[in-house]
Amino acid sequence: MKNTLIKILVGIFALALLATHSHAAEESSPIPKISTEWRFEVTPYLWATGIKGTLGLDSGLAKSADFTTSNVLGALKSGGMISAEAHKGSWGLMGDVISATLQKTGAIPVEGGSLGDKVTVQQTILTGVATYTVANTKDVYVDALFGARAIYATATLNVGGVGTVSKTTSTVDPIVGVKGRYRISDSTWYVPFYGDIGSGGGTTNLTWQAMAGVGKTFGSLIDASLTYRALYYDMKDGGVLQKTTMLGPQVAVTFKF
Repeated sequence: MKNTLIKILVGIFALALLATHSHAAEESSPIPKISTEWRFEVTPYLWATGIKGTLGLDSGLAKSADFTTSNVLGALKSGGMISAEAHKGSWGLMGDVISATLQKTGAIPVEGGSLGDKVTVQQTILTGVATYTVANTKDVYVDALFGARAIYATATLNVGGVGTVSKTTSTVDPIVGVKGRYRISDSTWYVPFYGDIGSGGGTTNLTWQAMAGVGKTFGSLIDASLTYRALYYDMKDGGVLQKTTMLGPQVAVTFKF
C-alpha cells in the first residue's frame, strides 16, 4: 500500500509538470471569475491523515486507548478521496468524499505489564454544501458555504488475550463556513483556504474542519496544491470519535472545465 501511495504522489506531480510544459506560454490568474456560464472542477487528492484522540467503545479498556498515526503511509490500508464543484453566477454546489481505513498496532498498559493491541478505524465522510460568492477581485476569491457533513465510522480494538471490541457510529451534521484563495503577488501562485463548523447531529457535540497551504495554476485547465488539513469530531457518549482530530498533509490536482 505504501508503494502505491508513493506512485500516486509521483503521478499527481507528473500531471502538474506536464501541464506546466503544455501551458508554459500562458499566464493564467489563479482567481476564478464569476460568470453566467457553468464552470466545473474535479479534484482527486491524497490526504495522508492520521487520527489523534480517543475512540469511544463499549469497554472501559477500549476507552483508554488513543489512536495516533505517526507513520501515516504505514497506517493507511485503503482509501479513496475526491471532491467536485459546479458554479453558475455567484451560486454553486460542492461535494467531497473521503473513504479510508487506518490500522495501528501497539500496546495498552495494564497493571503488571501491557496487552498487545491492534486498532482499526474505517471511516467514510461525505460533505455536501451550497456556496455563494461573497468576494471576487483580481487577488481574492471567497465563497460562503452552508450544507451538511455525514460520517460513518467503525472502530475496532483487538486485544491479545482479551478479545475484540467494535463500535459503529453514523451522524449527519449541518455546517457553515468559507472557502477561497488568495493570489500571491500577481502570480500564478495562491494560498487556498477552507474552514467550516457544525453541530446538531444525533451524536455530535461539535465538528469543525480547516485547511490551508499553497497552490499553483498551470494554464486554464489544471491547478495543483499542497495543503495541511484537519477535521475534528467531538461526539456525545456512545459516539466513536470523542475529541478526535484527523489531520495531515494533502496533495491535490484540480481539473477545470
